[in-house]
Amino acid sequence: MSEKTFKDFSLKPYLFDALEKIGFQTPTEIQQLIIPSAEKGVSVVGQSQTGTGKTHAFLLPILSKMNHEIQEVQAVITAPTRELANQIYQEALKLIQYANEEAIQVKLFVGGTDKVKAIEKLKTQPQLVIGTPGRIYDLVSENALQIHTASILVVDEADLMMEMGFLEDVDKIASRLPKDLQMFVFSATIPENLRPFLKKYMENPLFIQVEPKRKTAKNIEHVLIPIRHRDKIKLLKDLLIAFNPYLAIVFTNTKQQADYVATELSNKGLKVGVIHGDLSPRERKKMMTQIRNLDYQYIVASDLASRGIDIEGVSHVINYEIPKDLNFYIHRSGRTGRGEYTGISAILYDETNEHLINRLEGMGITFANLDLVGGELKTISDRNERRNRKKKKESVQILNTVKKPKKVKPGYKKKLREEVERQKRIQSRKKR
Repeated sequence: MSEKTFKDFSLKPYLFDALEKIGFQTPTEIQQLIIPSAEKGVSVVGQSQTGTGKTHAFLLPILSKMNHEIQEVQAVITAPTRELANQIYQEALKLIQYANEEAIQVKLFVGGTDKVKAIEKLKTQPQLVIGTPGRIYDLVSENALQIHTASILVVDEADLMMEMGFLEDVDKIASRLPKDLQMFVFSATIPENLRPFLKKYMENPLFIQVEPKRKTAKNIEHVLIPIRHRDKIKLLKDLLIAFNPYLAIVFTNTKQQADYVATELSNKGLKVGVIHGDLSPRERKKMMTQIRNLDYQYIVASDLASRGIDIEGVSHVINYEIPKDLNFYIHRSGRTGRGEYTGISAILYDETNEHLINRLEGMGITFANLDLVGGELKTISDRNERRNRKKKKESVQILNTVKKPKKVKPGYKKKLREEVERQKRIQSRKKR
């Protein structure tokens, strides 16, 4: 892709000033692909991870289209969590601070805030609405927020939105908007059950898929730790103590598993915080305050925290389970090793996880092999070397069990090999 500058886009002049002040010099790949189409009114489905620049890919063309003279809602941006919505809101404020006479009104509406105050502020309708789907639709239902005039809708982190059960609210919001709606949907993955929603509101959208330049940050060390036949929770507890992190996040695949792991670690004497989608807004706000106050050294979380919540100072990420969608491993490991700091992302694994680890290695991730021995972390040989030695030993054992004929006949070696393979298959079936 040829090198472009922001000057190549038809943005309002004040946005160029804002980008220069922020320090953005050249557009990212996703910005180069999306902004020209967005300026033409094309709807876009963008498959991208955190760190590709997608927020400005939709904010810049939206703000450039805004008419500051019309005091009505012109665009709605939805995000699955309050934290993500607030991040988008803050970026929008940075961009409009140089608008002067072209200034537009941007409002943030999220759960966990005073709804009565929000309704009072809506005596004048904002031109840009940013928020969580539940709160936005709540205000629409109260006839306080008038979104029927909006011609643009953004659905950020759509797969996470679906996982948390908010897609129904997004559907209700979209149904209140004009039929000639321009829509931007961004998602790390495009699951099959998201497609009916896309088909319902988007006719021939532009599909764009962008990967980050680096799969993971260069200052993250990726580590494999075998479970072997040990108790997994006890191994996790001993590992956390051995790492002695500034702040560690332990990731699980489900909310139920997060609760289980947190409870078990607490029973073993560790002070543990927990974050997942079932926490009420009040509980999550309290937990985030405690985490920022460093009340916890260990946090157990579902994948909500890997994308929806920004936690500073994470030195270690522990994958108690490997996510089925390996893009989530990238998000998880990205919680550590930020800025100039280093970080460790560890995976607890057994033989059933081999295919997932092989795929991660195929994505360019290099793992160190460690084990916990006597309470200390020690480097061990590569798991592939150990597996090859084990296979060789098993082959020798099988060979020794195969009876050799007293007289060697023609084709003996071939028959011997076939018998060894047959014995291997029998043992493999027994193991399964």
